[in-house]
Amino acid sequence: MADEILTPAQMGEADRLTIAAGPIDGYGLMLRAGYAVARHILTNYGSATAFHILCGPGNNGGDGYVVASLLNESGVKVHLWSDDKPKAGSDAAFARRDCSVKAAPLAGFKPEPGSVVIDALFGAGLNKPLTGKAAVVIERSNEASVTRIAIDVPSGLDGTTGVPLGPVLKADCTITFFRKKPAHLLYPGRSLCGEVVVADIGIHEDVLSTIHPLCFENLPQHWRLPAPGVDTHKYKRGHVAVFSGGATSTGAARLSALAAARSGAGAVTLLSPAESLAVNAAHLTSIMLNRCETDHELRSFLDRRKPSAMVLGPGFGIGARTRSIALALLKEQLHLVFDADAITSFQDHRDELFNATRRASEVRLVLTPHEGEFTRLFPDIDEDNTPSKGERARAAARQANAIIIYKGPDTVIASPDGRAAINSNGTPLLATAGSGDVLSGITAGLMAQGMAPFEAACAAVHIHAQAALDLGFGLIAEDLPIAAAKVIARLHHR
Repeated sequence: MADEILTPAQMGEADRLTIAAGPIDGYGLMLRAGYAVARHILTNYGSATAFHILCGPGNNGGDGYVVASLLNESGVKVHLWSDDKPKAGSDAAFARRDCSVKAAPLAGFKPEPGSVVIDALFGAGLNKPLTGKAAVVIERSNEASVTRIAIDVPSGLDGTTGVPLGPVLKADCTITFFRKKPAHLLYPGRSLCGEVVVADIGIHEDVLSTIHPLCFENLPQHWRLPAPGVDTHKYKRGHVAVFSGGATSTGAARLSALAAARSGAGAVTLLSPAESLAVNAAHLTSIMLNRCETDHELRSFLDRRKPSAMVLGPGFGIGARTRSIALALLKEQLHLVFDADAITSFQDHRDELFNATRRASEVRLVLTPHEGEFTRLFPDIDEDNTPSKGERARAAARQANAIIIYKGPDTVIASPDGRAAINSNGTPLLATAGSGDVLSGITAGLMAQGMAPFEAACAAVHIHAQAALDLGFGLIAEDLPIAAAKVIARLHHR
């Protein structure tokens, strides 16, 4: 699998381990990196009027010197711009020494329309804002009618968090090496990278067994969907129960219940208060309906029907009753999804929730907060003290002893054991009422069929987004369950 995501520090370790193992040295890796970039540029942008390479003093600049030489040797018009010489004896210094193009000062950089700007100023390890002439040339690049190619990450972007440190290049394409970095997938970095191309430069795959990366791009090869056996029956395929709200707030729970059924759960029951029975009955066919508004009725249902997964929150209401049910469910051996109102109900009672989740012998709870809900439930984990969304999700997972689906265009799924996945097929099409309820139902449906909570959450997020992409503009939440079923069918047959 090539879906691992490496931080800049881990990427540096991958380089070091490869060089130590030989036979290739650091300069050899730099030459390969430059060749990969030059080949991609000539293949895709070879008809440009000119090529401008911006080189910094480090290894990123060294890659740029190699690119400049290769482009010059190919016969295209090349301009090389740099102010700071690399450290003597470094690989970048060797690359500058061997470069066939003379560098001109950055102050003279003024790219003409139709040209290509290759950004080799600073790579993923940058930890401070661009200033001075480097900031000026980035702004000139962004304002010009040119194609912008970044090497590793766009200069000015934090490679770990995906957050701009100040002025940052707005790349049309970013060429990185071996594995993607968090900035390639986390917003706003993802929107600044353009197309991301991962080039093979000969780094040994076995370095990953030493580095042990725990973050990956959320792709189907990472998880396996449950498939029913020939001897199965509906309850063997899993039974999901979803709590419905009052008479005027029933739609969210029905969306969640239908999504659980479409994800493959063999049986789904909607637990309804008395006032909502009639309206729910009028809308349900394959979903079972059960009255449940007292502790006794809930206990009776659990004992009789033995659901394997439950969803609490969509349209249910905020308050003490929601907290009471949630805490009672956490004492059961059930897979749970707490969404929407279930999350918000604990915003002033976090210790009650976290004390209950920490007593669990294994992780069975999935929390699905969007940005506002995350801030309310985890106010101590904010962008000021934890700028990376990936690290915020991990910290929340540890604090809650739960799987976290931190929703957004770059949804992050995190586990208390440190694993994290960044989703890469998110779409603004999902910014519609009820879509989160569908995600909760898919997650519960997959857990009910035997998927582990982390893998079920990852699969649900990918399936949910792909369903929206398949539907296209104009979708509403009611469209998503059947579209998700079609995505699951494709995944089973790939």
